[in-house]
Amino acid sequence: MVDIVVAGAIPLRTASKLSVLVVDDDQDIREYLQDFLLAEGFEVTTVADPTQVVERIRDEVFHLVVLDLMMPKLSGLDLLAHIRSVDDDIAVIILTGYPSLETASASIQHDVSAYIHKPFTPAEFRDVIARIAKKKGLVLRREDELHAAIGRQIRDLRKARGLTLKQMARRTNLSVSLLSQIERAESSASVSSLFKVATALDVRLTDLFGGY
Repeated sequence: MVDIVVAGAIPLRTASKLSVLVVDDDQDIREYLQDFLLAEGFEVTTVADPTQVVERIRDEVFHLVVLDLMMPKLSGLDLLAHIRSVDDDIAVIILTGYPSLETASASIQHDVSAYIHKPFTPAEFRDVIARIAKKKGLVLRREDELHAAIGRQIRDLRKARGLTLKQMARRTNLSVSLLSQIERAESSASVSSLFKVATALDVRLTDLFGGY
């Protein structure tokens, strides 16, 4: 099912280096999307000339294409057809300032993942990308979010067992300072350190990841 978004409001957050190709002849839009997607933790490539896109998709690995509908040289719908001739799996988001039933239907026929009406909010865009990632089985989590989740999980498990940081340090042979930094997500723990922590808390290593 295609997500059709017409200026409303939806929220979320997401990034395991998902690679995005942005295709738009408008420099301001390209720069805005590039800044936004980079801030979200994605790898971003931008292209102004739609005639270069198919070759880029053949030669490089992209998970998602963000495609403007109205462009000179080649329309977004025509480009979408060319993209599907070389890659029938890559996710595609169509952006348009002039939505219509005709272009929405044509986009659906070429298996677009979303058809979004400009202007859109950052929350709407995040939500659409997250839904696409879920459908494609892609993991989109920021490293800092993962570290924070691990830290919270370790702290909660430690406190549930009535253990102080000093007691954990003795059980794990890790310093109080390092354990404190891990719990506050100020330091990324090695697998070896996490294994020691899991053993000290009598849980599986995977239990420390808090559902990630």
